[in-house]
Amino acid sequence: MRPFLLAALAILVLPAAALAGGFATAGLSSTPEGVQPGEPWAVDVTILQHGRTPMTDVKPAVIIKGAGGTEHRFAGEKTSTPGVYRAVVTFPEAGRWSYEVDDGFTNAVPHTFPAVTISASGAPVSSGGSGSELPWWPLLLLAPVLAGAAALLLRRRGGAGASQLPA
Repeated sequence: MRPFLLAALAILVLPAAALAGGFATAGLSSTPEGVQPGEPWAVDVTILQHGRTPMTDVKPAVIIKGAGGTEHRFAGEKTSTPGVYRAVVTFPEAGRWSYEVDDGFTNAVPHTFPAVTISASGAPVSSGGSGSELPWWPLLLLAPVLAGAAALLLRRRGGAGASQLPA
């Protein structure tokens, strides 16, 4: 029975370990609130591996998506600051737009930010919420590993204590 538990734990741990080193965070210097259609929004995108180390050899992009499914991609260009890339984004028309950052590193779920309404008057429209700095999917992979490890520890402690009880 023990080899089965160890094999099951190894199957759960290996994918999480393989993905543990592969995440990056994406931060923006500003939001597009108050930008008018056709007006450029110059935004600095900071890409950090593990939220700490500036990534200097990636090709990030800001992606905007309109309500009708329209999608536009704006490549980030290196700046003089390591890990910081500048993208110049232009919303082609007024309306509700979602935006996200492809960090150019993980090929995983992009970093999403709250949707914004681009108005012809340029008046700020609140979008609410906040951007996601850390990807959520590693937590889903780690949860079964932690549960399995806890169950294994509890079982081992329970077994060791029971064998030491007087007869």
